[in-house]
Amino acid sequence: MKGLIYQLKSVRKDKFCIMSFLLPIVVAIALNITGSIDLSSLGEYYFCVIDSEVTGETREWLMGYGDVTVCQTREEWLAVIREPSTNLIGVEMDGAGIRTVLSGDELAIWQQMAGTLPNLYEQREMAAGINIQILEQSDVLIGFQYIFMAMTLIVAMFMGCTFNAMNIISEKEDGVALINEILPMTSRQYVIQKIFIGFVFGCLSAVVTAAICFRLSPAGTVAMLALTVLSAFVAALVGLFVGRFSDGMMVGVVYIKIVMIVFMAVPLLRYLAGAGNKALSAVCYVIPSSATFEGVMDLANGGMATAGKDMVILAIHCAGCFLLYLCISKRQKKHI
Repeated sequence: MKGLIYQLKSVRKDKFCIMSFLLPIVVAIALNITGSIDLSSLGEYYFCVIDSEVTGETREWLMGYGDVTVCQTREEWLAVIREPSTNLIGVEMDGAGIRTVLSGDELAIWQQMAGTLPNLYEQREMAAGINIQILEQSDVLIGFQYIFMAMTLIVAMFMGCTFNAMNIISEKEDGVALINEILPMTSRQYVIQKIFIGFVFGCLSAVVTAAICFRLSPAGTVAMLALTVLSAFVAALVGLFVGRFSDGMMVGVVYIKIVMIVFMAVPLLRYLAGAGNKALSAVCYVIPSSATFEGVMDLANGGMATAGKDMVILAIHCAGCFLLYLCISKRQKKHI
């Protein structure tokens, strides 16, 4: 118990671990705020006309395709079109039709619209008899938002890896590791003491992040909690390996960054490759975060088809890493 209290006190002094705990929560809040912003206006077109040169009928027709800015003089009209910060399409009358004017620095989609607009204007009477049904526009960010949320949740779950690794490396540099080797403590007791704080804080960070990011059903909440606990336990064990094989603080930081990159890159690679590549999917399960990501994405989309399988995979990782670390610790003690 005293060992756990000592580990808990060390969290307060480690700013790196505090940042690792709070960063996923801050990112989750930011993703929620971003997801609530209406970006539909970014798909609208903006036209600019001269008040005295465009008829009211033409102006009303342009308003059906986007926002119309009215200028009083031709100089003002040209200045607005040439403004680098805008994508305005200048419109002026050309006999019975219209002509569009661009500054040349507009996006390709605006340039295509400017080239198509005169033809649309010529066929406006024919198009007036066509029935138009406007469909509800889906949120273009919702799919990407779930990916960002899942990656943020993975970072929160694997926060324990950072704490445990930094804790062991600090004890090595302070000489505390030498004292631990002669204490009347079994390898199992040492492992439990070392992973407990990182595991608890990793779970806490992930639970808060998941509560901010997702709105799940009761069954989905239980499944998410199980994924969180198993993933945080694996992360805490991985932190023990990083701490044991790191010779110094800088080496440990490099190892942690490599582990985090692998944990984040492999699930994304598997997700982008698709479920059709079964060989790649099977190989990616070697990295525990692949099962975590798959389960989180399934729960986020309202399903639970793969959550059970992912829990089994994570449980195998937990048991395997725990036994492997115990074997390495016992073998190392025999050689001392």
